[in-house]
Amino acid sequence: MEGGGGTLSELYQSSKKTLLKTRDALERLERLEFSSASSSTSAGVDSPELSFAVKRDIAQIQSLCAEMDRLWRSIGAKSQRDLWKRKVEQVAEESDSLKESLDKYFLRNQRRTQEARERTELLGRANGESSHVLRIFDEEAQAMQSARNSSRMLEESYATGVAILAQYAGQRERLKSAQRKALDILNTVGVSNFVLRLIERRHRVDRWIKYVGMFFTTVILISFWRWTR
Repeated sequence: MEGGGGTLSELYQSSKKTLLKTRDALERLERLEFSSASSSTSAGVDSPELSFAVKRDIAQIQSLCAEMDRLWRSIGAKSQRDLWKRKVEQVAEESDSLKESLDKYFLRNQRRTQEARERTELLGRANGESSHVLRIFDEEAQAMQSARNSSRMLEESYATGVAILAQYAGQRERLKSAQRKALDILNTVGVSNFVLRLIERRHRVDRWIKYVGMFFTTVILISFWRWTR
């Protein structure tokens, strides 16, 4: 029996030859795959070309099977017809098995590509988060340094305020001593009580001026401390 591409026997021999070539190419493709996976490197340059060649050969075998299926049904003798039926079915089954193996290869390759893409994205996010954490640490360090500077300025201001108050206290003691001496002298020369009251009143006024000065100094120090926080 003959078809458009040759006799049934010729088509069968062609399909068997293509099956052997396709099976060998598929095995080489799988060896490349596992070799690349074990060495953590990408697939070889010929891998896409090889997978395309395997896919093309499987399609050719399926086309031959369709032609042979048409021819064996035209055989008159039942025994020959059954014989060629089994042969064609065997070729078709082997072709389906090769196609299934190739489909699994494509799925594995697709899964590896997706995993590589996800690892790249995850690494990119991890690097971005690390930069964000480092930036936070840097901002915290700057804030701590600023707080230390503010604390040092506050301590210096407090020390200055204490020195000013101590100076006022010393001046107060000197003024009181001078006042006592002046009162002693005035009493000695017989100054009137009226003049003494005037002096005492002036003393009270000076004391209030001193208290007001200390109050404003304290207010200034507290305001400065709040401003530097």
